[in-house]
Amino acid sequence: MTRSVDQVNAALYDVRRMPYGLARSTAAAAELERVEAEGPDAARAYALFVLVESYVWGGEVTKAYLPFTKMLRWWDEHPEHFDAEDAHSLFWSFKWMVGHLMEFPDVPAAQIERTLDDMARRYALAGNGTNAVALERFEWARERGATDVEDAYRAWVATPRDDYSQCEACEPGDRAAYLFETGRHDEGVRLLEGVLQGSPSCATEPGDMLSHLQLAYVEVGDAEAAARTHRRGLRHLDTGVTMTGPKGRHVEFLARTGNASRALRMLVEHQAFLMEADSPGDRLGFLTSVSVATGVLRADHGDAPLALRDVPARTVAELDAWVRGEAAALAQSFDARNGTTAASERLRAAWERGARTLPVDLAVLSVDAPVVTPQPAAGAEGTAGGPSDLPAGLAHEASAVADWTPAETADEPTDADGLLALADDVAGDDPVRAARLLRRASSLLESSGHLDRAGFALAEAAQLAALEGDDEGAAPAFLHALALLRAGGVAPRFVGQVVRAYARLEAGRGDVTAALGQVERTLDDLAAASEGTGDGSGPRAAELVERDEAADARERRDLDDTRARLLATAGDLDAAATLAESVAEEFARAGDVRDAAHAFWLAGRSRCEAGKDTDAVELLESAMEGFAIVHDAESRAMVGNEMVAALRRLGRDDEAAAVGTGLSG
Repeated sequence: MTRSVDQVNAALYDVRRMPYGLARSTAAAAELERVEAEGPDAARAYALFVLVESYVWGGEVTKAYLPFTKMLRWWDEHPEHFDAEDAHSLFWSFKWMVGHLMEFPDVPAAQIERTLDDMARRYALAGNGTNAVALERFEWARERGATDVEDAYRAWVATPRDDYSQCEACEPGDRAAYLFETGRHDEGVRLLEGVLQGSPSCATEPGDMLSHLQLAYVEVGDAEAAARTHRRGLRHLDTGVTMTGPKGRHVEFLARTGNASRALRMLVEHQAFLMEADSPGDRLGFLTSVSVATGVLRADHGDAPLALRDVPARTVAELDAWVRGEAAALAQSFDARNGTTAASERLRAAWERGARTLPVDLAVLSVDAPVVTPQPAAGAEGTAGGPSDLPAGLAHEASAVADWTPAETADEPTDADGLLALADDVAGDDPVRAARLLRRASSLLESSGHLDRAGFALAEAAQLAALEGDDEGAAPAFLHALALLRAGGVAPRFVGQVVRAYARLEAGRGDVTAALGQVERTLDDLAAASEGTGDGSGPRAAELVERDEAADARERRDLDDTRARLLATAGDLDAAATLAESVAEEFARAGDVRDAAHAFWLAGRSRCEAGKDTDAVELLESAMEGFAIVHDAESRAMVGNEMVAALRRLGRDDEAAAVGTGLSG
C-alpha cells in the first residue's frame, strides 16, 4: 500500500531526528529507495534532500553528489512536485555541493567553474538572491589565490543577505577567517567579539569562530583573552559533526602558547584525522595546524614519545617530518588542480606563523608547591572512625598538589562557608573562579580538621578544572581530594564517586595506571566495609543496613564499569569486553537498563576494535534494545552507526540496511 505524503514526511522527520552517521544515512537511503519504488512522487524531493543532508554531515560527502544530481533532474523534469520548502532545500544544498567540490583535488577546475555557473544560472531563473553565489565565487577565488580575491570578498560582503545566505552564526566566522588569513587580525577580532556578545549557534558554531579567535589573540598578544577564548572553545568541540578544523587549531594554539603536554595529548586524541578526514581539504587543514604545532614543539620536545596507531612516527621530531611531507604533497595536489601555487604558499605561511608564540597560562589549579599531609584533628567534624593518617601509598601523591591560595579580593569572603556559597553562585558564568574559590575553601577546611568537607570541595574544584582543560592541575587535586576523603572517614561508596570522576580524567589523558589502582583500591574498601557490616538490631537498623548494602552494590557495579572502560583505554580490549559484558548483565539484573545498555555498548565496541565483529554484533544489538526500552533514541542511533559498520565489514549489507530502517522508526 502506497503511503501518503504525510506518512512519508513523518518517516523522514524521524530520520532527521537521528544523529549524523552511518545509521542515519542508511535509514535515509532506505526511505528514498522505497519512495522511488512506491511513491508518492510529491515526497521524492524531500527524501532526496534528507539523504543529501545525511551524507554531507555524516562524513560521506562524496556519496551526496548522486542524490543531489537526482534532485536537480527531478526539479528540471517535475517542478510541480516541489513545494516551497523542497525548493529551498534544493538551492540550499547547492552551496554544500559547490563548496565541497573544491575540497577534492581530483575534481577538475573546469568542472567546479561549470557547477558555479550552473548554480548562478539556476538561482537567477528561480529569482533567488545572489549572496550564496557571491560567497562561492569568493571561496573559489580564495582557493586558487586569484588576483581578484579581495574584490570577490568585498562583493560577497556587499551583497544583501537573503534566504540562501550563510546562517547568521556561520557568516561572521567565514569573514573573520579570511581577515585573519590576510593579516587583518584587529578587524577580525572586533567582528567576532561583537558577534559573540550574543549566542550564535549552529552545527559548527561558535566552535569554529572561537578556534580562529583564540589564535588571533595570540597574534595580537592578548594572553588573557586567548585563555578565555580557548576554554570557551573547548566546550563547543563535541557538536555531533566532525569539527576537524577547530580541533586542529586547538592543537596549534596549545603548542604556540607553551602548553606542550596539552597539545600532545589533544593531538593523540584526534590522531585519526592525520590519516583521514571528511575530505582531502579537511585533512590538509588538520595537517597544516598539526605541522605548525610540531614545528614549535620539536625544539624542546623533539624526543617526546607519541602513541600513534597508523602514523610511522614515534616521537615529536619524527611526526614533524612526516606531517610536513604529507601536508606539502597534499598542497601540491591542490595546486596542480588549481593551476596556481596558492595552497603551497598558504602552507608555508602557516609554518612561518609558528615562530610567533605567546605564553598563555591555562592553569586553573596550580601544582607548584607541596601541601601538608592531611591529619585528622581530634574531634574534628567528619573524622569519627577515620584513620589518624593518610591511607598508605597516597602521602606522596597528595604532596604533589599545590597549596595555592590566590590573593583575596575585597568583595570575597574569608571563611570556608562563604567561599563555598560564592563558588556555587559564580560556577555557571566563571568556572575558573569557582574552582579557585573551592580550592581556597578546601584549604581552610583542611587546616581546621574538616577533612571530609575539604575533600569534597577539592574534588569539585578538580572537576571544574578538568572541564576547563586543566588536566595537569585536576589530576593531583583529585588525588589529594581522595586522600582527604579517606582520612576523613568517608564511606567507600561516596569515595567511589570521586574515584570515577578522576578515572574519566585519566582515561582522557591516556595513562590509566593510577586510575586503575584507585578503582581497585575502592573496590577492596567496599568489600571490607561489607564484611564489617553488622546484622542490625531492630527494624530501623536492619532497614539502614539493607539500604547501605544496596548502595554499596550499586557503587561496585559503577566501579567495575569504570574499570572496564579504563582497560579499554589501555588497549586490553579482550579483558575490557569480558568485564563490560559481565557488568552489563549485573546492571540488567538490578533493573538498571540504561547502564546495562551503555556497558553492552562498551563490550561491543571493544570487540569491534579487537577485530571481532561477529562477537560484537550481538553485544551491540543488546545495547540497542536497552536504549529502546529507556527511549534514548540518540544513543540507540549512535550504537546503530557501529552496528551498521560492523555488519558491512562482515558483508551482511542487507542486515545493515535493516538496522538503519528499524532505527528510523
